[in-house]
Amino acid sequence: MIIRKEANGGLTIIPQTAHSLFVGQMAAHWGNRDFETPQPFESVVRAAAYHDYGHLNWEPDLPFNAVTGEPLEFRKLPDIDRQLRAYQGCIEWMNEIDPYSGLLVSMHQTGLRRKRYGHIVHPVDFIPADPHPPVEQFILYNEERQDHARQLLKADADAVWTNYHLLQVWDLLGLYFTCQEPGNDYIDPVPMGYGKNRTRTAMSMRAIGNGKIGFDPYPFDRPSLKVQIACKRLPQSSFPDQASYRRAYFQAPNELLEYELVELRC
Repeated sequence: MIIRKEANGGLTIIPQTAHSLFVGQMAAHWGNRDFETPQPFESVVRAAAYHDYGHLNWEPDLPFNAVTGEPLEFRKLPDIDRQLRAYQGCIEWMNEIDPYSGLLVSMHQTGLRRKRYGHIVHPVDFIPADPHPPVEQFILYNEERQDHARQLLKADADAVWTNYHLLQVWDLLGLYFTCQEPGNDYIDPVPMGYGKNRTRTAMSMRAIGNGKIGFDPYPFDRPSLKVQIACKRLPQSSFPDQASYRRAYFQAPNELLEYELVELRC
């Protein structure tokens, strides 16, 4: 879960699967006269939309910190072995549906633990090195399978890495919109196309009021793109026990965070 503490003392809770589908929505609209459309479109967008569905393992079983009385957000999940099994299950599930999508999902999971393979300079948002041996085993096992998958797919290596890079950009945009109310930030670098001589750029995001977020340069296929993120809002941030928190979560109405993405004009 992505858990946002609000100024009124309440919580906005966004399932990681909702973040994932939101990332897929942005990926599906990526591309215009300045930015190339993802290739192959369906496989890349599918990977974006389901890259975090390993968290589905946790969403019916909401983790809770009994000491603080607060729900646990996605960076603080307990039980590393359960996490790794869930992530591996997501990779296998996607591999069965679309091996190219599965490759990108696998690269995303290992890349988070490898500083996004050096593709992102800003923002620095990745999982720190973990001393637990099972984590390194998970990474090495999947990196070996990734090499094999690239050979079986006969996929252009440069295009695969560009698609991996794009997935990191979209994931960071997903976090930009969900971990807090969007403000002013940027992502650097962002690939604008494919090929070894492709252009990369820094992309700025700015909140300009009334739910509008301006982008410079603007990467989407519509001059005004409306996007939505499913969430629940709770009136308090701490609870006397796990059962109270889970009851409040399940009883909370389903809501949407809605934004309009537009070109940032100076």
